[in-house]
Amino acid sequence: MKKILAPTALLAFFGLLGLVSCKKVDDPLVPRVQSPVLVLIEGAPYQSDFSSEPTVSQLAAGPVTLSARILELNKTNLLDYTKGIDSLPVANLKITVALRSGTVIGDATTDAKGRITLTKTWAELGVASPRAGSSASLNWTGTYKDVTFTRLSRVQAR
Repeated sequence: MKKILAPTALLAFFGLLGLVSCKKVDDPLVPRVQSPVLVLIEGAPYQSDFSSEPTVSQLAAGPVTLSARILELNKTNLLDYTKGIDSLPVANLKITVALRSGTVIGDATTDAKGRITLTKTWAELGVASPRAGSSASLNWTGTYKDVTFTRLSRVQAR
């Protein structure tokens, strides 16, 4: 009897020890919140706008035009293949465009079609003497439905 009871008790003890020692561990990565809007950087090559950092090519001589479209994705008809997802423009949304260093380049508000446009010089983008290959990294930041979002992009001289 002792031979059967001892292994069973030992197995139960280790099973209970395993359950008691489990605890929830926080995710070591930065928690991310899904963006409430889709920020399409205009002028980026086709399909590169969906990458993490689309690059827009601008002439080294002359002003730099930064533009984007802000859309809200209406997923009401997600499961209906005949309708799909609608992209609705977000009007009157304030967007702040800044360099990655934190220097604010400017603020703009979206129009009825969800578009914003800023025209700046290369000097304002932190490039004193632009030549082919010079670039500036940008953040497009805004708040929609109490969720703050940031879209990364880059403008490069050609």
